[in-house]
Amino acid sequence: MSDSRRGQISRGAAEHYEQHFVPALFAQWAPRVAEAALVRAGDRVLDVACGTGVLARHLAGRVGATGSVVGLDANDGMLEVAARRAPEVSWREGRAEELPFEDGTFDAVVSQFGLMFFDDRPRAIREMNRVLRPGGRLAVAVWDSLEHSPGYAAVAALLERLFGSTGAEAIRMPFVLGDLTLLQAIFTAAGVQAVEIRTVPGEARFPSIHAWMETEISGWTLRDVLGDSDRRRLDSEAETALGGFVGPGGFVAFSAPAHIVSAVKP
Repeated sequence: MSDSRRGQISRGAAEHYEQHFVPALFAQWAPRVAEAALVRAGDRVLDVACGTGVLARHLAGRVGATGSVVGLDANDGMLEVAARRAPEVSWREGRAEELPFEDGTFDAVVSQFGLMFFDDRPRAIREMNRVLRPGGRLAVAVWDSLEHSPGYAAVAALLERLFGSTGAEAIRMPFVLGDLTLLQAIFTAAGVQAVEIRTVPGEARFPSIHAWMETEISGWTLRDVLGDSDRRRLDSEAETALGGFVGPGGFVAFSAPAHIVSAVKP
């Protein structure tokens, strides 16, 4: 799997991701995922594919001084940014398919928008379930299908038209688990029973089309796909192609729903 399909980004992109993607898209999901896992004071919680730590930081506030949070990610650039912002969280580099923890270590295991990028998704879910104690709670969020996030569907079409499939694939990849049958099948293959899947409304919101494109390029895998001339062309074309998503004050806003899968370990 290529770096773009794994969601791997450079160290420079990780800082941009935290400053721009997190408030525009990801921050709204942290309390929802934490609630789906019923995280409470005193819990020991693992955040798998933690990125720059938006969910882990929220979890740390919920578990308080009597609990603990570990954030794990395969991307050292993401972890470097995460550690600067929340030294109270224990940050670990590692793969979801090979979690470096003993069986039954955690009261809750969560993962926010990482599952679609794992090389072996059922194995990753089995690992998350393994490190849960009996009665522990699992919650995993993935994006709904691309057609339900019209802004990103339009960006993928624009990239396809301008540059071919490579850039468009990087935008489409996060939405590959939007199909509920496929998503259910991954958990079934992992041996996790009695899962609940809820589709939850969400919204992407950027200050402008230019800010949106700059975030997609500088904070994600497009940074390594598009050259300087390509970036200028995309920025120019986007003003027309994506103008329908601009609302009052020049802000861009569009629907970006997600599926939240939850289960309790027997």
